[in-house]
Amino acid sequence: MDKIELIAPCHFGLEAVLKREIQALGYEISSTEDGRVSFYGDLSAVCRANIFLRTAERVLLKAGEFKAETFDELFEKTREIPWENYIPENGKFWVAKAASVKSKLFSPSDIQSIMKKAIVRRLQSSYHKEWFEEDGASYPLRVFLKKDMVTVGIDTSGISLHKRGYREVSGKAPITETLAAALIMLTPWRGDRILVDPFCGSGTFPIEAAMMAADIAPGMNRSFTAEDWTNLLPKKMWYEAVDEAESRIKTNIETDIQGYDIDGDVIRIARRNAREAGVDHLIHFQERNVRDLRHSGKYGFIITNPPYGERLEDKKDLPQLYRTFGESFAGLDTWSAYMITSYEDAQRYFGRKADKNRKIYNGMLKTYFYQFLGPKPPKKNNSRMDGC
Repeated sequence: MDKIELIAPCHFGLEAVLKREIQALGYEISSTEDGRVSFYGDLSAVCRANIFLRTAERVLLKAGEFKAETFDELFEKTREIPWENYIPENGKFWVAKAASVKSKLFSPSDIQSIMKKAIVRRLQSSYHKEWFEEDGASYPLRVFLKKDMVTVGIDTSGISLHKRGYREVSGKAPITETLAAALIMLTPWRGDRILVDPFCGSGTFPIEAAMMAADIAPGMNRSFTAEDWTNLLPKKMWYEAVDEAESRIKTNIETDIQGYDIDGDVIRIARRNAREAGVDHLIHFQERNVRDLRHSGKYGFIITNPPYGERLEDKKDLPQLYRTFGESFAGLDTWSAYMITSYEDAQRYFGRKADKNRKIYNGMLKTYFYQFLGPKPPKKNNSRMDGC
């Protein structure tokens, strides 16, 4: 199995960011669709993609793709996939998730059970066995149906990749690590620039930014389902990917990354999370109200996820909160601000129309990524500076 195709699901609207990440790892994109990017690589790409990709939700090994309009077709075409190339005799396999959009087959439970039977039938003829113990490594499948096209992937990640292993406890209304990383990547911020999150909660934006600045791979502190696939991936491949990640870490950098929150308890959580991620020395966390948002530096960035009134009783406080935030930002005359919120009146109370606005789905919640752009900093000699 020299060349394989992998599928990386991501947040809707952030496919372009993930695509750039995959290309930076040296892989060729095969297709981009809503909420997922597919690419070609060798087997070591399974290890490297899981360890290095900041914006993918998981990494799937593509086992097959076909058209099916009836359950008979689904059964027969699933059985035609050479499952013995992927699943060993004692492998544990099941269809963990089936999703159907605009397709004649739409019952997830029926799709799951029929595909499981088809795989069993294929493996029975391959291994000349009637019964499988399924007491070995796990091979969970994820299946997408769109306009009757069935895409079958084997999940190499296991737990979603947004779980980096550093966030044990989160404050209220957390933003996922993968989404935070993607939003930072949508801005021109780089590690040598100022970044402040005045509503930092459990610290996700500052921590993800610090990990980028230090080039710490997001998957270094966790394990993956495919680590047990010794029939496909020698342990050596995982060791080599981890060695590569370790060799890239920049330990002695200087940063100006700050996280504020009005709640002292969540600041304590944020500090603990930063410590777990190995970046606590790169971030300054402080209990502080947004009205006290000040900084002596120029051309800084605010990247934040302000409250948007998930509970009805919080909604009444939002106009004043966004007004105060807007007033504080107005005092930072050379800065740029980026905020993700589902609050429809955010721009109105912030007191300024966004220069750019991007619609992003955070789970099932429609949110807006408002971008308020400041002036570009003057060019520095002998050093690369990206403008806001």
